[in-house]
Parts: sequence; structure tokens; C-alpha cells
Amino acid sequence: MTISRAIRIALVQKGVNAFKFMCCSLVLPKKSDVLSALGMMSTTGILPKSPPKIQRCAEVDFINLVDGLTHNVILAYEGSSWVVETHTILPEDVHPQITPEELNEADEAVRRNPDVIKLAAEIGVTPEQLHADGWSIGYDDRFPAKKRLQQCLLFARYGEHENLYAHPLDFFPVLDSNTFEVVHIDFAANRKSNGSLSVTSTKPAELGQENFQVCGRERIWPPTKAFEYLPDRTNLPPRDDLKPLHILQPEGPSFKVDGHIVEWQKWKMHVAFSGREGIAISTVMYDDGGNTRPLFYRLSLAEMVVPYAETAPPHARKFAFDVGEYGMGTQGNDLSLGCDCLGTIHYMPGSYIGHSGEPVTINKAICIHEEDDGILWKHTDFRPGGRSHVVRSRRLVISMVATVANYEYAWYYYFGQDGSISFAIRLTGILNVYVLAPGESPAPFGSVVAPQINAHYHQHIFSFRIDPCIDGPLNTILESDILPLDSPTGSTDNWAGNGFIVDERVIKTAAEGGRSYDFAKDRRWTIVNREKKHYASGKPTGYGLMARGVCTELMAKPDSWVGKRAKFATKSLWVVKDDESNPRMWPAGKYVPQTRDHPTDSVGNWCSGGESLEDQDLVLFLTMGINHVPHPEQWPVMPVEKLEVTLKPVNFFEQNPALDVPSLPDPKSVLAFPTAHQQETQGAPGGTGSCCS
Repeated sequence: MTISRAIRIALVQKGVNAFKFMCCSLVLPKKSDVLSALGMMSTTGILPKSPPKIQRCAEVDFINLVDGLTHNVILAYEGSSWVVETHTILPEDVHPQITPEELNEADEAVRRNPDVIKLAAEIGVTPEQLHADGWSIGYDDRFPAKKRLQQCLLFARYGEHENLYAHPLDFFPVLDSNTFEVVHIDFAANRKSNGSLSVTSTKPAELGQENFQVCGRERIWPPTKAFEYLPDRTNLPPRDDLKPLHILQPEGPSFKVDGHIVEWQKWKMHVAFSGREGIAISTVMYDDGGNTRPLFYRLSLAEMVVPYAETAPPHARKFAFDVGEYGMGTQGNDLSLGCDCLGTIHYMPGSYIGHSGEPVTINKAICIHEEDDGILWKHTDFRPGGRSHVVRSRRLVISMVATVANYEYAWYYYFGQDGSISFAIRLTGILNVYVLAPGESPAPFGSVVAPQINAHYHQHIFSFRIDPCIDGPLNTILESDILPLDSPTGSTDNWAGNGFIVDERVIKTAAEGGRSYDFAKDRRWTIVNREKKHYASGKPTGYGLMARGVCTELMAKPDSWVGKRAKFATKSLWVVKDDESNPRMWPAGKYVPQTRDHPTDSVGNWCSGGESLEDQDLVLFLTMGINHVPHPEQWPVMPVEKLEVTLKPVNFFEQNPALDVPSLPDPKSVLAFPTAHQQETQGAPGGTGSCCS
């Protein structure tokens, strides 16, 4: 029996007849049960009292379209059927994430509304040309908390497949996401040549007021000049001097896949699709000389927020939580072989629930492949007759791409032969833009990227969830700063003045769990197991967070609309004690759309009080991101911006774990210009034509 059918059968008896299915996910089993079942507890010396029974359970949110309330259902898989275990009607101000179907329906709904059609006609846009990007309403307390809303950013498309973002419109319908009725229309003020607004305050106008009259400006016609990015529409001749570059593995890939279990080199992990997080990687283990050592229980992109800088309404409510409000998995791309990933590729599908209760499947949601990563290590003995050795690095890549309205986010997990794991994000797609009146300045909150096209300043802030299990589930976080020695030059302790030290401290309690990065001190954090020590250094085994250059905190005021909802973005790192009965998963709360403060069950509240964080089952939320000040080279489509953080072994292995990686010259590598090297003789050490000499 399918999940949706089981729910219908059980709840129709309770008088529920109108189901709009929103989300469906697995209920995570207890961490200790999973570790015991995999034998990962015995390797740490912690033995279960009895073999664990792991029950497969699912969690579903649906909306009852009769009253608009959200229902939460937990089901268990018994025998060959799903059975409803719990059914809860959530408070009226609780809303599940926005679905792809709701976003598509918003695009259709604006073309049916007579008020929208009339306003579009006044600036020369026909109903067929109208298009809407549906966004969560963000924060707008003018509306009842119960009403499920989208704000629509409008654009005109003057031809099939044309870049509609080149033609932004000057008004913003607000839709009821259940009935798709337009409940309100907002108009933004504009800025005079001196940067001042056409209104006296950035406080939104009351709903009863005539909104266009209040905004204090004339209607603004959209720019009509085309700015295209599709190659058949740009009228740019393609470059003809780029020759083929192929990635070949004639013997097949080095990784193995058994269902969701992936093995490569000495790594073993579980890889799964999540409608909310996109990729969820769990039970990451490493074979260290025949000893399987647990490293991380789960890794995922847990949240993100994109706050915009323009203070004029309604722009100030633009701060999308792309994970919690939309879902990175449900927005995932169906990837194309030879385009999104190169080489010998394995794809995993991903499925999520549609409004009807039937699954929606992305056939090629997750890409798994290997790629060359330059030099892994090298040394040349410079002395006459000395030997040289170089080893090239290869890494396993697990990746996904999501389109969230105008933006694309591609994220990658890299597993290295040196025991490192990296999490990287590439941002591309199209800038979110708004129309300028002729002669209007975007200052001080935006950039002109094309005539009458204003791209507002904004941030992209991500929360990377790290559930460590470094040599076992009980871990501690060390914070260290690199500091110059206090002793002055000429002192007995620092005569030459060159001394610097590592100042290290333990993050001891929940109240200390929110940490800020300090670039000047090269601050770093290490996850350690104090029960395990390195044989030579005597220091605890650990993995370090290499986050230099990626930590970004929220620019908005702490008590701002976005600051209250996205408290996770106010610190670079959050360290919390996990609760395996109620895992601490979502830093901005479980139900994110239309929250008006940070929920009780969110990271700001987890990091309070005197609860110990020493030798505990911990979860980390690393805040990483960019401050995005757009410029014309990012228009009409943006070359990728890159972010990357690395988890690197520190006192974990006895020595360099990559010493056994083979080093063989690539027989397919050839000289680009052979005649240029005909007269060469052996010169500096290492030039023998071999990787090892």
C-alpha cells in the first residue's frame, strides 16, 4: 500500500477529505541503533545491550484544503504496508515548504487575474507575456499568519525561450497558495537621482491604502532590449579554437555502488536523495590499514538564506530560505550526461511526493564520478643524483544541481585520497533584478547591470550540517587561534621577535556553542575524540574544519525581519548537543515558511544554558557564504562563484595516509609541441620523464 493511500484510508474516517500532499521523508532511526547495526559501536568499544531493531518510518505533511490547516502524519512500514501511527493537526500559523507545483501554479495564476492583467496592460504587457517567479512571502505581518502566501516577482517574455529576466515589471501580486487568488498587489517606491525614496518611510503601507498612490511615483515600463544567454539566441559566433578534451576510464570506474552504499579507495558511505537537503551522506567510514574507523554520521546542506539589502518595501521581505522554504531536492535538475558531470558517470534518482500523493521522480538527480585533482604530494631531492617522486590526486565527486527560480546552486562532496572531505558550492544562474525608471539610481543598495536593470546587493548564506563520529559518537570541539607571542623583541623569551603560538580552548557548554570566525587570528575548529590519542603527538584524534575565507555572517540587524528568522546566519559555527530521539536537524526550524521569529526548535535556542558539550554526541552547523555585489559581467547569466570548506584529518592517521597511492605516468599524455623539446637534455632534478626517479 502506498503512503498516500494509507493516509487517505486512515483519515477519511476522521472526516478529512481534501488532501494536498506537501512533503514526505524518512524518519531517521536512532543514531545508536544504526551505528550498532553497522558494527560501528563495537569498533569504538561501546557495545549495544541487545541487537537493535530498526523500524522503517516515514513522515508526511499535507494540507487539508477545506480549512487550510497543515497535518503531520507518521507511518511505520509493517510487513508489506504502511500503517499510520500518529496524526497531528499543526497550529494554524505553521506552513510546510513550498512545492514545485505551487510555484508553477503561481506563474499561471497571474495570467488569469483581471487586476494583474489590467496593471500589466498599462505598461504594454499582454497576459501571454506575463510570467511570475513565486517566492515565499518572507515576513509581512500585514497578513494573517494562517494564510499561506506567495509574493510574485513579475517579468515579461516577448518571445519563446527569451530571457524574461531582462524585462522586470514594477508591481508585486501576493497570492493565496491554496486558492491562487490574488489577495493584494504591492508597488515599490523608486529612488530619486540623489538616492532618496519617493516615499517618506520604508514602513510598508497599510493594506487598506491605495498602494500605488502611496508609492509616490509614475508607472515604469519594462525595458524591452533583449539580453540572451542561450547560444542560438545571443547572435554571438561560438569560439572555434577550443579543441576536444575527453575524460576516459577505459577499465571503468574505481568506485563501487551497491544500492545506496558507495565504496571508493578506502572510503565507504551511504548516499541518498533528500527532498529538502538534496544530498544526504551518512555513515562515512575509512579503512585505516584494515581497521574500519567511523568519521561522520551524516553530512548535508541543512539551510540557506538569501537576504537582500534594499530597504524599500516590498523588497525588504525578499529573503528566501531555499532549503527550508522550497527544498533543494525538489528543485533538483535532471542532469545531462557529458554536460553537468564529465567522465564515467553513475547517477542516482531522487523522488519526492506530489500534491496528488504520487511520487515525482528525477531520474538523474545525483551524479557520482571520479576526477583528477592535480598533485597529491611531491618531493624532489635537489642534490646531484637525488630522486624525485610525484603522486597525482584523484577524488570521488558526489554532486547535484538545483534551480531555485532565477538561481542555480551546484554542490559537491569531494572525498580525497589523503583522508579529507570537502564540501563545495558553485553559484550561477541569473541575478534577481528589478526595473529602474529612466534616470533612476540604484544607490545605495544595488548595481546597474544593464540599462534600467537593477540587481540588488544580497548575501547567500548556507548552513552546512556536520554530524561527527570521529572514532565514535562522543566528541569535543577545540577552537584555536594563531597568535604572535606576547613577549617583545629583545626579551629573553623572544629575542628575535619571531615567535607565534597556537592558543587552544575547549568549547565547553551550550551557551558557548555559537562561535564567530576571526580572520586575523586564522581561527580554526577541530572535532576530536579525547579517548583516542595519536601514538606520537599524544594529541586526540580529530578532523579539522578548514573554513578560511568562506565564513560569512548576516549583515542585517539582529532584530531585523530576517535576523529574527535566520538566527543561524549570525554566527560562523554552532555547536550543539544532539538528541537522537529528536535529532537537531534544521537550524532555522522544521517549518520555515512565514515564521516571524526563530522557532523554539532551532539553533539559537539549542545554544543556551549550561549543558555540557564535552565528550558528547554533537552536531555542528557551519555558516558559509558570500556577500554578492553584482556587476555587469554577471549579466545576463552569472559565471560561477565558488565556496569550499574542507574537513581534514588532524592527529587521526599515524602518518600521511596517501603514501600508498600509486604513481604512474599517464600514457595518454603527450607533448603539445614536440619539436620544441627535441634538443633537451637532463636538467634539474625530477625531469626524467618518470613520476619516480
